[in-house]
Amino acid sequence: MATYIPGDDRRHEPPLSDAMSALLARNWWAVLLRGALAILLGVLALLMPVVSLASLVLLFAIYMLADGVLGIISAVRAARQDERWGWLVFEGLLDIAAGIAAFVWPGITILVFVALVAAWAVATGGAMLGAAFRLKKGHGNWLMGLAGVLSVIWGILLILAPITGAVVLTLWIGAYALVFGIALVALSFRLRSRRSP
Repeated sequence: MATYIPGDDRRHEPPLSDAMSALLARNWWAVLLRGALAILLGVLALLMPVVSLASLVLLFAIYMLADGVLGIISAVRAARQDERWGWLVFEGLLDIAAGIAAFVWPGITILVFVALVAAWAVATGGAMLGAAFRLKKGHGNWLMGLAGVLSVIWGILLILAPITGAVVLTLWIGAYALVFGIALVALSFRLRSRRSP
């Protein structure tokens, strides 16, 4: 129970969690819209994985071009203030080159992305295996070791079949978006029933 302090008008304010819950309930429609968009993304990725993958490459290309232009603008501003600007120009030009390459050779962009994911999976799997050997027995070391082995195997499979791996990654993204969207839609209906008149 809160202690009353004379002159303190905060005693009538609802707790933060109540205020946040009320705000979410009033904006239930925004949660519903977000969930519907996630479901749409999920369905499209599951039904048309190759198109979805091409769309991701296109978005990456646009992002890299925009990031490169903004990097060069930052370099010009830095040069005007007598600050170091060389690396900003280099980064901006590199980003623009990557964006153009993604537009011109989308297949190579996909392969590079899959190669990065594969390298990450092998490296993190190896790190998990190393940690599993240092973890005390009874603390789940075999589970960590299993997760590490699975990660390494997944990385190797991505290296051996990168195009199939890219499609599978798209399908995983689609499945995630679909489940996430359904959860948000369910949440929005629950919030709608809790809103204040």
